[in-house]
Amino acid sequence: MSLSDGFHDVPPGKVAAVVTHLEMRAPADVRPAPTLAGMTLRRVAAPSSDWYKDLFRRVGAEDWLWFSRLRMEDTALKAIIADPRVHIYTLIREGVDEGLLELDFREAGECELAFFGVSKNLIGTGAGRFLMNHAIEKAWKEPIIRFHVHTCTLDSPQALPFYIRSGFTPTRQQVEIADDPRLSGLLGANAGPHVPVFR
Repeated sequence: MSLSDGFHDVPPGKVAAVVTHLEMRAPADVRPAPTLAGMTLRRVAAPSSDWYKDLFRRVGAEDWLWFSRLRMEDTALKAIIADPRVHIYTLIREGVDEGLLELDFREAGECELAFFGVSKNLIGTGAGRFLMNHAIEKAWKEPIIRFHVHTCTLDSPQALPFYIRSGFTPTRQQVEIADDPRLSGLLGANAGPHVPVFR
């Protein structure tokens, strides 16, 4: 179905986002990143769902309305994050997990940058650039021909230009409509303050 030109109402209780898909067909050059004293990157094999959801919330849920993984039943979530073809990394500062990098190799010949971000404690420190350099390096160490990601207008406005600067090329856009997670109590009423609630 294609949308006609013009405005389209978003039903009450829903949120709408424009989703941009991007891809990289060859390894991009890594961009200079600061040396991050006291920070380490660690792979977490088969993390517990509680650990994963806590980090997911702190990186993306409260500010940017990340909610897809929080809606999942634990068995479905565990099936993804325990899969050996899904590589999950955390960026640690002073013993606290502050960044999430999730590389999904379940599709042969491809890697999806499934989730990527740092907590508000690291925004502006260069940690995102550091994490992206590792994402590019680790993705292309595997036998892939395509590295892809998508972002949307619910996310940080810095996300899309950051991905483009990192070497990803936009390939298509979609409109996504979903139940507002703040109305069900999945996220707090003050989450995603840049997105209005329509009851």
